[in-house]
Amino acid sequence: MTEEQNQLGTALRRWRDRLAPADVGLPATGKRRAAGLRREELAALAGLSVDYLVRLEQGRASRPSEQVAAALARALHLEVTERDHLYRLAHLPLPGSGRISTHIPPSVQRLLAALTDQALGVFTADWTLITCTGLWAALFGEPAQPPADQRNLVLETFLPAVDSGPLPRSERGQEALEAALVADLRTAQGTFPDDPRLRRLIQDCTTRSPRFAQLWSQGVAGALGHDRKTVTHPSVGDITLDCDILTVPGSDLRIVAYTAAAGTPSAEQLDFLRVTATRAPLATRTGKS
Repeated sequence: MTEEQNQLGTALRRWRDRLAPADVGLPATGKRRAAGLRREELAALAGLSVDYLVRLEQGRASRPSEQVAAALARALHLEVTERDHLYRLAHLPLPGSGRISTHIPPSVQRLLAALTDQALGVFTADWTLITCTGLWAALFGEPAQPPADQRNLVLETFLPAVDSGPLPRSERGQEALEAALVADLRTAQGTFPDDPRLRRLIQDCTTRSPRFAQLWSQGVAGALGHDRKTVTHPSVGDITLDCDILTVPGSDLRIVAYTAAAGTPSAEQLDFLRVTATRAPLATRTGKS
């Protein structure tokens, strides 16, 4: 198959070749024939099987789902224009401006790769976790098992799964945290009134959670802010941390950072967890194999 006949596969290979392991927080181990990422590395970052990535690059698969395309765009550190080109080559509609975006700008990707020893999680406007650093996973547990659309803070707060662990406890109290989270979601609805995923999330929580329905009926809009939270960890016990929410100009992403002051017992507990935080930022699991 010629490059002209396999434009998607050619583009994926070229984008993969231009990324060095250090760009995504991976060590450059072993002898390499090229400077770019190996297929195995890109597949792991995007949450795909290596076989499926090979089929995409060779042109034996040419119509990935929107979820797969979004995961590849993030893993390959594509700019918005490049992401749109990927969607066109995959015969997918371009992400709408009125939809909640899951795209992570390359600059934020590089930030995460450089700060993988910090507890950072990246959330969409509806509070779905799309990626995190190794220390975040060590602190809260590897979030790769639930489906991507279930790694949502609103669902975890108001409709927790049977096997889900305890959430961090806010020093302001659970009721205040719930009210602030619903107010933040109300603000997201005002920004993305036609987003179908957000609409389903609100409907599901309103129907199944009396507490959410009560708070939602109040119509309060707001934003989550600084907090201090206590995490119960199976290895280090209770660890109390500052929780800050950072925003990216021109994006609706939220970067949540958990930190501790130097020299405190909490900082020592984080140092202990860093020993187990040995992987690159989490890939969004697509379930494609």
